[in-house]
Amino acid sequence: MRVCMKFFNPAKFLGTENILEMQSVYYSKLDHCLAMCHNSPGAKCVAKTFDGERCLYGALTDEIRDILKNYKVVDVGHGRKNLYQEFLRQLLESGENRDIEFVVHHESIPAHRCILHARSPYFAEMLCTKWANRSVVHIKSSVSVDRFIEIFPSGYLQVSLDCVDDCLRFAKQCQMTTLMEEINKRLEVIEKFVPQKPGTEISVLSVEPDPNSSTLQDDLDELAELAIPPPLRRLVDIDDIPFYGEVEDAPPYADICFSVEGHSFYCHQIFFKRRSDYFKALITDHFGEAGEDPSSVPVITLHDISAKIFCKVVYYLYTGMVENLNDVSAYELLCNADLFLLVGLKKQCANEIANHLTVENVINVLRVGRMFNLSKLEDQCAEFMANNLEQLINTPEFSDIIKEDAASIQQRQETDSIMIIDDIRCHISSSVQTFSAVQEAQEKLAELDELLIRLGLEC
Repeated sequence: MRVCMKFFNPAKFLGTENILEMQSVYYSKLDHCLAMCHNSPGAKCVAKTFDGERCLYGALTDEIRDILKNYKVVDVGHGRKNLYQEFLRQLLESGENRDIEFVVHHESIPAHRCILHARSPYFAEMLCTKWANRSVVHIKSSVSVDRFIEIFPSGYLQVSLDCVDDCLRFAKQCQMTTLMEEINKRLEVIEKFVPQKPGTEISVLSVEPDPNSSTLQDDLDELAELAIPPPLRRLVDIDDIPFYGEVEDAPPYADICFSVEGHSFYCHQIFFKRRSDYFKALITDHFGEAGEDPSSVPVITLHDISAKIFCKVVYYLYTGMVENLNDVSAYELLCNADLFLLVGLKKQCANEIANHLTVENVINVLRVGRMFNLSKLEDQCAEFMANNLEQLINTPEFSDIIKEDAASIQQRQETDSIMIIDDIRCHISSSVQTFSAVQEAQEKLAELDELLIRLGLEC
């Protein structure tokens, strides 16, 4: 079962309250479809949360409401997670490479020192002083500390409304000002919503990261900055960063070192193993030559990659973003992103390359897009060709790509289409918005037909 949807921005036409009601109906109807699909379990339902109760309230029929309750297919937000947030969630659930354990009320809560260090000044101080060299820490608290441990790598928090006051006190102790503000905002929303919906019961408060906020990435960016060798760093004064590693010029709790062009990158395995199957195999199975440096950190030497390009790979693995990327370095980074099996990084490189399309390079860029399986970049090239057809129609490069596409079809018949021609025709037709543009589109299509006749490739 395949459902295609086209969205528009309702905020231009409706008020906020109406949009909330529309979302309730939307999620109810969508999850009804998901529940009916035997090959798709749908999303996960979180009962008695603000979003979950809103969807149940908006159910169109009792049947839909029962489906939502029984199949548990409501969880607003999980479908909107990007690749980086999904990585953080999986990191939290996997427990891989956790190096410290908190014990609260006889319950064990494993965590990563480097993430706690980067995300909270309170934990950074405690790990350097009172908790230094301790693998197990006992905490006496009335708060569900595991929920706070979860928010550091993921940005998500779910807690019972009965424990909100304790959570606010614990957040204040941990110097988590932003979290305190978010909790108070959610409380205000719930207090306004419940009286308007008789019979609604909400017992769980949930906090999700703001998609427009970069706080999480900024914190881990500082950690990535320390993984970069000093001569290649953006930051100059390392004393401004509130944590420091045991190895000189290394981040805290680094457990792997990559040697690239004589530079040592002290990193954390969790970011490499969880984000790249290539690095997971490299680290786990010890592909290539590996040794140990004086600090007893395993060393892996990487070949055929420059230190500057590897810097960008490190920043991406830690933060999900790449800065200061230009059209020249984007090609080199794209090749390495493909080697390291980093799909998200490939897309970022493709976006940068697409910003520099010209009549002279569009054919080569199209070949690059096909080589690395970047369908969006291919489509952008086809659209650029359609918009600039008069400059391309008589160039030998354009004729060559048409011949290549035609030759790729085995036992091609005259009625068989040619991929690049189909794409260009589609963009020419879809660009027609007014009657005056119809004649221009027809002229372009006629030019294409004439070129195909000259090439003996009618289709």
